[in-house]
Amino acid sequence: MDRYTSKTEQYIESLIRPRTGTAAEIEVAAKADRVPIMEPAGMEAILQLLSLQNPESVLEIGTAIGYSSLRFAEQIPDARIVTIERDTERIRQAVAYHKQAGLLDRIVIIEGDALETGDTVKSHGPFDALFIDAAKGQYSRFFELYEPMVRPGGVIFSDNILFKGFVAGEKEPEKKRIKTMVSRLQNFNTGIMEDDRFHSMIYPVGDGLMVSIKKHDESK
Repeated sequence: MDRYTSKTEQYIESLIRPRTGTAAEIEVAAKADRVPIMEPAGMEAILQLLSLQNPESVLEIGTAIGYSSLRFAEQIPDARIVTIERDTERIRQAVAYHKQAGLLDRIVIIEGDALETGDTVKSHGPFDALFIDAAKGQYSRFFELYEPMVRPGGVIFSDNILFKGFVAGEKEPEKKRIKTMVSRLQNFNTGIMEDDRFHSMIYPVGDGLMVSIKKHDESK
């Protein structure tokens, strides 16, 4: 895959156990149809952290064909997953996979643009964890809109935060659209890392993962 890489990363990913069942089926379909899903190392990192946190509710921005929401639901058997997707066909695929895995009763898909579904999502909250994995150029707006719905002590995961090595300057983007997106991701990273309301760190796993823990408001 065309992204920042190294022998160390390849070695780590070679040790990750192959997925089975519906998750493995989704991986095959995603590769065939060029649907972006989370990198294996990044996904395993999130699953470990979610296992430690044991959240009751998780909000995902960007369902795609249901891979991450399925993995979350399988990893945390008691959690309720709410996920947002605007593509009707991808929703249809996600529902089919969730049904196949017996998870329909635990995963709620909200159809619409994540920048416009705030009121609907709020009725399902608050949430213990938030996973942002949608339009990279809109991360700041997603974060601003949905972090208030995360409980103090909750965790916010932002994926693709290093975007194929462009964000850290390992490669230089040529297309104007990519340059704009990279600039926005850089601004997002700086803004969140400097925000005292959160304890944040960027981990170079997968395509880059930011983990932000929402601090308790000590003034209350």
